[in-house]
Amino acid sequence: MIDTRRLRTLRAVADHGTVTAAAATLHLTPSAVSQQLVALEHEVGHRLFTRDGRGVRLTAVGTIMLRHADEVLAQLERAEAEVAAYASGEAGEVTVACFATAISAVLAPAVAALRLKAPALQVRVRDVEGDQGLAMLLDERADLAVVVEYRGWPDAADGRLSRVPLYAEPFDLVLPDDHSLATHPSTARPSTAHPSIAGPSDEPVALSELEGETWIGPHPGNPIRDVIAFACEQAGFTPEFAHCSDDFRAVVALVGAGAGIALVPRLALRDMTLSGVTVRPAPGPERRVFAAVRRGAAAHPLLRQVLDTLRAIAPA
Repeated sequence: MIDTRRLRTLRAVADHGTVTAAAATLHLTPSAVSQQLVALEHEVGHRLFTRDGRGVRLTAVGTIMLRHADEVLAQLERAEAEVAAYASGEAGEVTVACFATAISAVLAPAVAALRLKAPALQVRVRDVEGDQGLAMLLDERADLAVVVEYRGWPDAADGRLSRVPLYAEPFDLVLPDDHSLATHPSTARPSTAHPSIAGPSDEPVALSELEGETWIGPHPGNPIRDVIAFACEQAGFTPEFAHCSDDFRAVVALVGAGAGIALVPRLALRDMTLSGVTVRPAPGPERRVFAAVRRGAAAHPLLRQVLDTLRAIAPA
């Protein structure tokens, strides 16, 4: 293994032509420079310099070694610069695990903003369901996760995580157009929650009016299903899910086909074709979304840039 310090000595002697001048540049004694050259020649197995008057000149092998020394030293300079940029938050890579709706609503705009203000910061996006992001984070397969809060997990007291709240959004009730609640007033009081998030203007529907309905919703294990089930339990009943899909477009399509009703987070309905369905507010359930990093990592400049940008872009 060739010592890179000796490559620097090789370059200095080649530049200055004498051991004495190279020693002054390197802040070493001439004896120390000579010892390093002898050691390098021993490592290479060939003479690198010959005497030339009062100075020295490179041998053919020395010229070859100098060319490679320049490449090695340049690569070391690049590595040092990249590490320094990473440590300062100017450059590097951050892998973010995030569910689809939050990618559209928050993460994609954050990526666009970071490309302008921190072009050397690369954000790698991994689309995962809301209950899988924390597993990727804790397994160190992601540096940051955007996830949904639900019963039982994650525990706010979990010492492995640092959490940054991003937003909370209401759910809307999606009904087939011919459903009675799609055409008749509800007994629920109007809700003023989340006025900054655009949503349906009809009267809200109380969850207690939905007991006995056929439900369409996410698969078991999806945190959204847990949020819906808990909200219905609070209203006095347990929803019976006849159809399951983790894709909200598929859920809305099934509602449009008359297969049942669904509660869908409001941002998931944004820009969606709502054919054959009526959307009405459903006060009560909320999807609370937060960003999480491993404990101690939140102060890293790269992660701080991503977290600050996500928080600035997240809806009120």
